[in-house]
Amino acid sequence: MAIAQLDRSFVLPADTSVIAARKPRRLLRAVRLGLLLAPGLIWLVAFMIAPIALMLTMSFWKSDIFGTVPAFQFGNYRALFNSPLYIEQLLKTLRVAVEATALSLLISYPIAYFISRCTGRWKGVWALCLFLPFWTSYVVRTFVWVPILGRTGLINQSLMWLGVIDQPLDWLLYNEAAVFIGLVYVYTLYMTLPIFFSIEKIDPKLIEAASDLGAKPPEVFLHVILPLTRPGIVAGCIMVFLLTVSAYVTPQLLGGTSGALFSNLIASQFMANNNWSFGAALSVTLVVVVLVVVGFAGKAVGMRDIFIGSRN
Repeated sequence: MAIAQLDRSFVLPADTSVIAARKPRRLLRAVRLGLLLAPGLIWLVAFMIAPIALMLTMSFWKSDIFGTVPAFQFGNYRALFNSPLYIEQLLKTLRVAVEATALSLLISYPIAYFISRCTGRWKGVWALCLFLPFWTSYVVRTFVWVPILGRTGLINQSLMWLGVIDQPLDWLLYNEAAVFIGLVYVYTLYMTLPIFFSIEKIDPKLIEAASDLGAKPPEVFLHVILPLTRPGIVAGCIMVFLLTVSAYVTPQLLGGTSGALFSNLIASQFMANNNWSFGAALSVTLVVVVLVVVGFAGKAVGMRDIFIGSRN
């Protein structure tokens, strides 16, 4: 007992030289970490946080014929919510985005499944065919629908040559349907790729085991393949929804006045009306609505587990 007490009382004094040497090392590590993070943080602040902060601040300013005045007021948001036009346009944009996302999913899933089941060089050939249209500009891929859907376009000329119609159809272009077709076409790749990668990660032994246990092909798809590809489905839907809800070029080229979306209204405030503060208010409203929609969808489908991973 006395020896144990003596051992506990006999404690070597701390080596102050070792502790002093650790402090410069920690400081050096912190400096190195700061230098590594600095480019990314500067880019994030300069091109993401600062523009959003400026847009939010400008939404409370006032614009007139002489320019934008930094006068704090809520007139832009009152004008926004008191006008049925902007609310209807926002709801229309959300509806088009959801519908385009759903149709892109229905088109992309069979394509991704077909390519993933190909073997050898054919997988590369079909993947190349999928990527080939996307090697051109976004504007070019959108504008190509004008000579297809126009009065003198491919569809009208073919129908007239077959004798189905006597004169060109005017309702094929410059409406919401044309915008819908263009959005689905230009954003199909963003839905197909995540689903394709999810299917590629499935262990073939799981499908074989389900078949050996007596599951029919539809049951294998519903209970094995579809749940395992859920991360790719959710990721693709999120990307397509975010791209379509903020689309500007496609509605501008294919929509006309009846096919304009909320982004076109925002652009008109900045360019045609020179009402920057009201355009900023519209932009902030769109960002907030999209964040709310994505947030509710995230709780429903568990995006945290999909993108970050389950804790269990």
